[in-house]
Amino acid sequence: MIAGSAAATVTGVSAGSARAAVPASPGVTYRNTVAEQRADPHIFKHTDGFYYFTATVPEYDRIVLRRATTIQGLSSAAETTIWTKHATGVMGGYIWAPEIHFIDGKWYIYFAAGDANDIWHIRPYVLECAAANPITGSWTEKGRIALPLDTFSLDATTFTVNGTRYLAWAQNDPAVGRGTNIYLARMSSPWSITGTPVMISRPTAAWETAGGETVNEGPAVIQRNGKVFLTFSASATDANYCMGMLTASASADLLSASAWAKSAGPVFASFAATSQYGPGHNQFTVSEDGTSDLLVYHDRSYKDISGSPLNDPNRRTRVQKIYWKADGTPDFGIPVADGLTPIRLSSYNFPDRFIRHWEYRARIEANVAPIADSQFRVVTGLAGTGTVSLESANFPGYYLRHKNNEVWVEKNDGTSLFASDASFVARAGLADSAGVSYESFNLPGSYIRHYDYLLYVQAVSTATGRADATFYTQ
Repeated sequence: MIAGSAAATVTGVSAGSARAAVPASPGVTYRNTVAEQRADPHIFKHTDGFYYFTATVPEYDRIVLRRATTIQGLSSAAETTIWTKHATGVMGGYIWAPEIHFIDGKWYIYFAAGDANDIWHIRPYVLECAAANPITGSWTEKGRIALPLDTFSLDATTFTVNGTRYLAWAQNDPAVGRGTNIYLARMSSPWSITGTPVMISRPTAAWETAGGETVNEGPAVIQRNGKVFLTFSASATDANYCMGMLTASASADLLSASAWAKSAGPVFASFAATSQYGPGHNQFTVSEDGTSDLLVYHDRSYKDISGSPLNDPNRRTRVQKIYWKADGTPDFGIPVADGLTPIRLSSYNFPDRFIRHWEYRARIEANVAPIADSQFRVVTGLAGTGTVSLESANFPGYYLRHKNNEVWVEKNDGTSLFASDASFVARAGLADSAGVSYESFNLPGSYIRHYDYLLYVQAVSTATGRADATFYTQ
């Protein structure tokens, strides 16, 4: 396994019994995939208690919308076509990447469209709806967003920073070269910009130009800790597709290209071990309780595509939790496997330390990198109903198991001994019922606990032991 920094050495009893605060962002799980054959997804949580979801359909001919009170509920929610491409003229070609926003009391959908006689004449357009429910309300075409440069342009998104509304989008500038760059401008209305746009990102690195395409597209913004983080997608829309990120201070002049710093490499990319390929064209939303930031994106479950990626219909909508590093920047981790999304487990008495694997040994550690080393899927126990097993997020098929009372992450060998060693009963936290403690299935009365930052399965009878055996899901 990928090694992180070595744990600090402590002497004597490994942990005190000081009480840790319950995490501000407790664990949350979803089951992927949220929607099959829905690319370029956008999920918006509104104040009416509903999540609204729209995405590109494989036919590229319409805009669909569904809503539910939970993100998981979007999977089975009825889908309504709220707009269909024109039979002739503008907005009659490819229909791509719709986004739904609520601005000044009205709903707006931003989308890209080609012309009926020129499907590649892609430009950004806006729809407006004044009804409380955008699914049943009527939509008005506000028309094309007028940009100074009349060239291939798409993926418009909008956001506000310090009271100023901006539009970000992708566009080709022949004077710059082939492909698309990311541009930013102030807005004077929900369907128009003002002033001179600025190019804030151009694809120049190998990870932005893979697969024979020169692409920066699909901008999306999340803000935290006085920073503005603008993610974007890069490279060809096959397994090379990935996410990069620009970062600026919220107090900076965002229309100055120098205010933005680009990530040295992709921040989210294909991950063969979980069978996730070409993740990108993301947006952001929040969990039902409002405490977790969520990444919304599409990818495919296979690498090889026959023909043009645009003709492959199987990009699908997915969600997973975003974690925040100590320096205030987001950590997107890896595109996790199909099924339940993973959680992290922080120590009750060392709240900055998480259970992680390091060269297959389980331990608790702070500032885990890569973060996927500290993510586990809580699945039905290998020993059967009533138990759980903790499966490694980045090593699917590997589980936390005990041997000689030590806890390791090892591959399931299919034996009954492994199933028993890797199965636990989840109990209310021994030191705090808001947490969780894991009692060994085949060593009743013994729990996963840490000592000198390493994990063991041991009987616990003291306050220190109970604290060492209590964890919070995050």
